[in-house]
Amino acid sequence: MYPSLSSPGRPALRASLIHFVLAGYTLLALFPIVLVLINAFKDRPAIFDDPLALPTPDTWSLIGFERVLSKTAVPMFFGNSLIVTVVSLALILLFGAMAAWALTEYRFRARRVITLYLAFGIMVPIRLGTVSILELMVELELVNTLAALVLVYTAQGLPLAVFILSEFIAQIPQDLKDAARCDGVGEFKIFFQVVLPLVRPAVATVGVFTMVPIWNDLWFPLILAPGESTQTITLGVQQFIGQYATDWNAVLAALTLAIVPVLVLYALFSRQLIRGITAGAVK
Repeated sequence: MYPSLSSPGRPALRASLIHFVLAGYTLLALFPIVLVLINAFKDRPAIFDDPLALPTPDTWSLIGFERVLSKTAVPMFFGNSLIVTVVSLALILLFGAMAAWALTEYRFRARRVITLYLAFGIMVPIRLGTVSILELMVELELVNTLAALVLVYTAQGLPLAVFILSEFIAQIPQDLKDAARCDGVGEFKIFFQVVLPLVRPAVATVGVFTMVPIWNDLWFPLILAPGESTQTITLGVQQFIGQYATDWNAVLAALTLAIVPVLVLYALFSRQLIRGITAGAVK
């Protein structure tokens, strides 16, 4: 007889298959990061002889970090990326949460129009408007300034932030908000003291999903802020890549420094991120 579809072994087999696929995807995603990290601490011959080998006492070298930190402006590039990312992230989370609260809590005529407008912001890539954005920044005299990048990244991240936060805010019991209003609590206090603490997993999820594309972006820094004093870390690394020769020790060291903030952010907010992604999956 054929085994029943509801046999006890099938859930375990299905779970094992899912874990196998997820483990394979994890290894595939982590492989480039591990490859960069292990080769950043090796000398140049060892990088080309065996790029998959771990550093040994004979191949260990910090020459790439010495060049990056002492002979280039990479620390300044790193600071530029940090400023742009932190300011953009703060604006996206603040304005995104406030817009999500307004669209979820209040009923007004333009509500559907604004929702549709934000939906277009998700569906249409912002890079399609690069020429118009550049013309606007030239008219505002913001070319080669960090403010230009902050404005673009804020506009880029707001639509997704509003939609994610709206779904979480809508799940907050209405009785809780009405009780605060009955106690004389103002709308701003309800938003900052009642709503935001309850949607922290969603805020962490939006923060991670927004921070990574901003930190890794090369397109807009190359177009809007290519000056020596406004380059980001992603753009600054390109100076080590030449037409005829590439300083791979410096490139890998700079990439390692660029990876660290993303890993630290994920380590700090991984629990909130997982809660935000899985919220609503099980009722």
